[in-house]
Amino acid sequence: MSSNQTPDWQPLKRSRAHEMVIDAIEEQIMAGLLRVGDPLPPERELAARLQVSRAGVREAVRVLESDGILRSQRGAGPEAGTFVSALPRQGLTRLLRLHVALANFPMTDVVDARVVLERSSAERAASNASTAARAEMRAALARMDAPEVSREAFNDADTDFHIAIAEAGGNELVASLTAAIRGALRIPIQQAVRAVEHWDSLADRLRQDHRGILDAIEAGDGPTAARLTEEHIRRSATDLPAGFGGVTEPT
Repeated sequence: MSSNQTPDWQPLKRSRAHEMVIDAIEEQIMAGLLRVGDPLPPERELAARLQVSRAGVREAVRVLESDGILRSQRGAGPEAGTFVSALPRQGLTRLLRLHVALANFPMTDVVDARVVLERSSAERAASNASTAARAEMRAALARMDAPEVSREAFNDADTDFHIAIAEAGGNELVASLTAAIRGALRIPIQQAVRAVEHWDSLADRLRQDHRGILDAIEAGDGPTAARLTEEHIRRSATDLPAGFGGVTEPT
């Protein structure tokens, strides 16, 4: 918490007590008055300040704990209480994945979002990718090349390839968004892949696209990696049956 500021806990008008508490906590976080590691007031005190029941405070804390925003420690002493927690990246990705899955975005929106994110990642990866990151990309391609690889295993390896590029780009938020989108689309994509009649030819084309992208990354050619990534995403979006739940292609 900043040295000269303290949270100003004022009641908010909401229909449900725990929603009001959640909003109040969110306001303090967004204003920078609560930071990672800061404690919340004791339950009785917070309930009195917000003019809600202690049950409402407990429910709000439970919800925010499940989202990874808060952590609670029972007992006595300085380590006991409820504290603002750093949201683990896995938690953020899970929340984004669920929101993407539930929103049922149009295919064109998902394709455009992927292009923006993955062009950037590919270009940055050409400069930033470590030896280990490049090894992850090659390993994913090797799994796609495996004899008699199933369509499901192919798609999972395909996902790993794209996420490895996002990780190599060095932007954690972009990597989380990319992983969330791919996670949300996993089942619909697999359903669409099963419906493709000429799977072998499609799989070969996808492998070729991926190798071209990896070659550009390993050559340090960011613009080419970005261009090939966009072409790959947009072309692949037309290769699966249209209208499968408003999602995009398996790459």
